[in-house]
Amino acid sequence: MNYREKYDKWCKDTTIDEKDREELKLIEKNEEEIQDRFYKDLEFGTAGLRGVIGIGTNRMNKYTVGKATQGLSNYIIKENGEQKGVAIAYDSRNMSKEFSEITALCLNANGIKSYVFESLRPVPELSYAVRELGCIAGIMITASHNPPKYNGYKVYWEDGAQIVSPKDKKIIEEVNNITDYGEIKTIKKEEAREKGLYNVIGKEIDTKYLEELKKQILNPEAIKKQSNLSIVYTPLHGTGNIPVKTILKEIGFNNVNIVKEQEMPDGNFPTVEYPNPEDKKAFKLALELAKKINAEIVLATDPDADRLGVYAKDSKTGEYRAFTGNMSALLIAEYILSQKKQRNTLPENGALIRSIVSSTLADAIAKEYKIELIEVLTGFKYIGEKIKEFEQTKQKEYIFGFEESYGCLVGTHARDKDSIVAVMMLCEAAAYYKEKGLTLWDQMIKIYEKYGFYKEGIKSVTLEGADGVEKMKRILENLRTNPPKEFGNYKVQKIRDYQSQTIIECNTGEKSSTGLPQSNVLYYELNDNAWCCVRPSGTEPKIKYYIGVKGKTLEDADEKMEQLMKIF
Repeated sequence: MNYREKYDKWCKDTTIDEKDREELKLIEKNEEEIQDRFYKDLEFGTAGLRGVIGIGTNRMNKYTVGKATQGLSNYIIKENGEQKGVAIAYDSRNMSKEFSEITALCLNANGIKSYVFESLRPVPELSYAVRELGCIAGIMITASHNPPKYNGYKVYWEDGAQIVSPKDKKIIEEVNNITDYGEIKTIKKEEAREKGLYNVIGKEIDTKYLEELKKQILNPEAIKKQSNLSIVYTPLHGTGNIPVKTILKEIGFNNVNIVKEQEMPDGNFPTVEYPNPEDKKAFKLALELAKKINAEIVLATDPDADRLGVYAKDSKTGEYRAFTGNMSALLIAEYILSQKKQRNTLPENGALIRSIVSSTLADAIAKEYKIELIEVLTGFKYIGEKIKEFEQTKQKEYIFGFEESYGCLVGTHARDKDSIVAVMMLCEAAAYYKEKGLTLWDQMIKIYEKYGFYKEGIKSVTLEGADGVEKMKRILENLRTNPPKEFGNYKVQKIRDYQSQTIIECNTGEKSSTGLPQSNVLYYELNDNAWCCVRPSGTEPKIKYYIGVKGKTLEDADEKMEQLMKIF
């Protein structure tokens, strides 16, 4: 069925609400808009759903959300998980609350218990709640850091991590088997409550979650001495506001300044183009406040509070310097590892986990502390999968995991990125280093001086629509058909093709296995500790180019990065 036939079917389908059919009739002469809304079904992929809010098969709406939930319900029933139930949380995005209600009532209509948060909550707390409540699954309604027009639907399994193979494929199959929106079940909330199927959760889970975070504190005495550390924080209109303020207050920081214009939840994100702490423009108001009050650190979390952006003062210049996700994560890692080593609590079988596109500085840090460095595919669910494996086999002990995309996890209370615990640990580290006369930026420079000046960059090319999908395919196919021998002044030494799961030694042609699941990713190991990687985004219509270099100084690393970035 082509996009026009799908459009016509929706216009006539009585299972589609009349007002939604009226909306579709308003675009009947806009062929481009019809094509974009109907050229494909919004895919329930390995990360769930993510798309633009609106009416159509390629949009986030109550029909696509209902279809996803009915498919998931069918799978849960096959797994006999009805009584365990499903935890549901949502963020501040437009339609998040509505989608969470639709999701809960569809589950309830299938005889599956739901535990719905009373109001918006961050991703890591949903991950925690799944395990705390003994649920079979969890659902987070969020589009993370995407632009305001998006929303999404992330599925977690009983270990608190996002679904991985083979469950993801089985759930996708169940979702794809729903071919008629009339198959989607629902129930009135009052009836669901009476049957004990619809349950509201809130404060009790908040308290338990925050108590788990506090267990990660290493230097309470440093916090006590530096309780007046000047902190600026912005939740960027998202879910981080209450948990961040609460945890910092409870552990002893009393000089936390919130960016008032961005404090309240708002799905239109009126003060930013893009609610993403990776985007320096998102820090405009926070930096203005920081300069006004002479703050020492500046923090921002994204709408679902799994990502954290950081600025800190350079004591030499007095300027605020931006941290990449690699930098802030590895500053936390170095702090934790050094403190554990000092206390003789560093486990011999400890492991530090990073995604394949994250900084290789992690490898140097792991080597220094004699712990294992483990690589996983992009997607924090793979780090969550490793934590589960460690708990089952007892062969390794998880210490820290991170992705370059501004997300890390301290502790194992959650199985996804947790910016709330990251805020807590960074503020503790700032207090500790302040006692030694260092800002967080000064400490970052010390880390570089110790290990080498590693620098990473990323270039994203947006390719929207059906043409964009084809362009991305052609780019990857061309790289596989005509493998590059060099990138600028760098020679390609090894090519890792995660699609074919092979590593090719360029000089000898020798092949070996990547040891990781299949993924449409190409990774090039270059000389002089440099590397680059190409992959299509799993959540946005983009192709991403990741680059890493190592310099002798900051300036040397910047220059190497600039030269290599020009190629892409």
